[in-house]
Parts: sequence; C-alpha cells; structure tokens
Amino acid sequence: MPVPLLDMQAQLQPIRDEILNAVTSVVDSGRYIMGPEVEGLESEVADYLGVKNAIGVSSGTDALLVCLMGLGIGPGDIVITTPYSFFATAGVVDRLNATPVFVDIDLKNYNMDAGKLAEWFSNASDEDRKRVKAIVPVHLYGQCCDMEAVMDIAEQHSVPVIEDAAQAIGAQCTFRGEKVSAGGMGIAGCLSFFPSKNLGGIGDGGMVVSNDDAFADKVRLLRNHGAKPKYYHAMVGGNFRLDPIQAAVLRVKLKYLDSWHEARNANAGRYNEMFSSELFVKPEVSAYTERHVYNQYVIRVPEKRDDLRKALNEEKIGCEVYYPVPFHLQECFAPLGLKKGDFPHSELAANTTLAIPVYPEITEEQQREVVNAITTFYA
Repeated sequence: MPVPLLDMQAQLQPIRDEILNAVTSVVDSGRYIMGPEVEGLESEVADYLGVKNAIGVSSGTDALLVCLMGLGIGPGDIVITTPYSFFATAGVVDRLNATPVFVDIDLKNYNMDAGKLAEWFSNASDEDRKRVKAIVPVHLYGQCCDMEAVMDIAEQHSVPVIEDAAQAIGAQCTFRGEKVSAGGMGIAGCLSFFPSKNLGGIGDGGMVVSNDDAFADKVRLLRNHGAKPKYYHAMVGGNFRLDPIQAAVLRVKLKYLDSWHEARNANAGRYNEMFSSELFVKPEVSAYTERHVYNQYVIRVPEKRDDLRKALNEEKIGCEVYYPVPFHLQECFAPLGLKKGDFPHSELAANTTLAIPVYPEITEEQQREVVNAITTFYA
C-alpha cells in the first residue's frame, strides 16, 4: 500500500467547498491587496496563540527577514542560531550582511542547546558579545525549544529573541510557570503557512506575532515599504504583504487546526507503541513541552539511514531527510571558516534522521505498512 509523506488531497476534500467559497469571496470582493481577510486572520491567529499582535506577511522567510530588519540588524552584527534548520533561518541573516553564528543542538529534541548558548557567551570576547543583536531559536519539527533557559541567557546579555516557529504553530511549553504558545515568548515569533505546514495555505504565506506593540507597529510599517501614509516613507521596508486569498484559505483551515494537532499526536503515539526496534531512536518529548504538534515525526537511525530511505521509496512509502547538510557545511557559508566536526550533534542529526508520515489523515493500516517496512528492513 503506497503511503505518502503528506496527503494534501485527504485534508482538502472534506473542506474543499469551504475553501472554494472563501477564495471566490475574495475574487468577487475586488480587494486583492490586504483588506478584511488579512485583518480577520491576524485577529484570529492572535487569539489562538494568546498574543497581542499578529502581522500577516508573504512567507515564513520574510517573517524572519522583516523581524531582523525591525531590529536594525546589518553589517558587523551577529545573530546566533542553530546550524540545523531550514535554510531561511540563517539565510536571512546573511541577506542583511550580518554574521550568523551557530550553537549546536540538543539531540533529544533537535532544538538549540541552551547550555551551548551559555557556553558561547562565556567563551566569546567582549567585542563579539557586544555585536550580538539577536538570538533565533528554532522550534523544530513542532516542539518548542527550551525557551525559559534561552530567554534567561538572552536577558542576561540584553539580546532580543526572535522565535522561528515556522513548524510549530500551536505548540506549547511551560514558560515561567505558565503554558505559552510558540512565538509568544521572545520579542516576536515567526510562522510559516507553506502548504506542508500544519496550517498551510495554497501558496506562500507567513506571519509575525508579538506581544511588543512598538515592535509590531514597526513590522507593519516595514512589510509595506515603510510607507505611512501612502507614498511617505519613514524607512525602507519591503513588499512583505500577505495575499488575501491565502488569508481566506487559512481562516477556513484554522478552525480545524486543533483537531489536526490531536490527530498528529494520536498518530505519533501509535508509532511509539508499534515500533519495537532498538535500531533507531524515536522522537522524545521534552519535560517542559505542553503540546508537541508533530509537523514531522523524525526517527534517528544510526545505521544504514540512506539504505532505509531507498528501501522505503521502493515500497512507495514517503520519507524525507530534514536536513542533510547543516548550515556550517553549506557552500555559501564557507567564508565563515567553519568545518566538519564543529557542531557534532547537528552533523549526527543530518546524517541519521528520517521523517516518516504522520499527517492527520493517515490511517492505522497505513501506519502499519510504514512500521512493517522499517522493521523488515532491519530484520
């Protein structure tokens, strides 16, 4: 039985008419830039995440970019992040001619290791510490980073935190005694509505969320060329506006997001029960995690990962390697002078992890096909 990594048609069919009606409404309205659909989505996402501000933007990448622009980051500045994420996390730093600096991940959850972050500050020169203008932890695969530890370090050094929550809308963790959503702890959080995300559009889209009103106002200004009023530019921004058709589709889907999260958790739990092999490591839920949203279910296979991937593909079982080359080994970052061995946990994750299907609509029978194929390979 073929099992895709993600079945977008299975999600679409039950809500197809709702989505088409929402799109038609935008077409008929004549409001094709910003407007009530974008404003409605912003209000609904802010309520959903329990944050004061939500600003729709053109993509998750542009959400990160506009946040760094909002902090005034540029040449000579340092932004600290992890070397193990989707490329945009570090790419936006380089686009502003700032310097990405990496700290290794915690292999238990693939997120930034707060201990390594503290170690970096302890070992850095006074000059380099002063150059740090932002820390960007990533809530990878749908689970929050250890934000309490990260925020403590950031506040100790007076550095703002931008959360890369592109894969983690609705994920929650315990933060200073409260249950808080990903994106709601730093000065801002960045969401992606890429179609494969838990809340995905029918094209590109993203959002910046923030509890800092002044910063949110600056992001709103920057997303529209820095113009207020029209044709009067207080600063140079960009065209980072969210398309109202995407907003309309996302408003339909947002109503179902919690049920999809529940299904992903149930599917992850089923995998955890089905797998008995000791040849790979199942995903671990951190002690501070209140809700993991399983954008991906990632196993770590120390032996024959690539052979397993090939075998699954031959059986028409979807799987993917996220991410095969850490940032410090990417050709474009060669000028940083980093080398193999500098971030061993990120390198190990890149060489041994494999994502398998966990989307909400996968059936138990399909999951058994996945489990049987993997256990048979290692038999």
